[in-house]
Amino acid sequence: MRRRVRAGERDAFAELYEQCARTVYNHGLRLTGDWSTAEEIMSETFLTAWRVRERLEADGGSLVPWLLGIATNKAENARRGSRRRLAFLVRQPQPPAVTDFAPEVDGRIDDARRLGAVQIALRQLRRSEREVLSLCVWSGLDYQQTAEALGIPVGTVRSRLSRARAKLARLTDEGPGTNMEPQAPRGKVISEAALAALPVREETV
Repeated sequence: MRRRVRAGERDAFAELYEQCARTVYNHGLRLTGDWSTAEEIMSETFLTAWRVRERLEADGGSLVPWLLGIATNKAENARRGSRRRLAFLVRQPQPPAVTDFAPEVDGRIDDARRLGAVQIALRQLRRSEREVLSLCVWSGLDYQQTAEALGIPVGTVRSRLSRARAKLARLTDEGPGTNMEPQAPRGKVISEAALAALPVREETV
């Protein structure tokens, strides 16, 4: 697959998209907390991957770390752009409220509340810790693959993940308190944060 993608075979790239699009989307969602932004990150990741495919090493393993490394950079760019947009919107007059009477609105609000509560917890981590946590715990990469995705040493991955787990463990012990969204059910918020305690798959040999 790696050689075929590097050579620009469109069928191989389509196959790569089918295999990895959901993984890239989920990674973008965890880093940004926004569904539409995650979709943009996914699209931009594959467009960038196609443009820079010739930089791939001919030999190697899974292409997932390569894609998630690109997606991590796209997510950071998206966060910067979001901050600029929010700063602009704050200066604008508030639009009138429009009530959404769609039957699924309650489910959407609940999903958004859960994701928002998790994002509140994750925002208390440094960006570098948040990225390592997302790649290792939620995306299932081992230490070596995470190091490849972020372009850092394996030892740095281990230390960042350890710090991230310790911080989220403290949040789990403390409960939602003032750091979590108060409306979110306690069990749902804590169960998400507690994923930081899951074991990470050791690097393959």
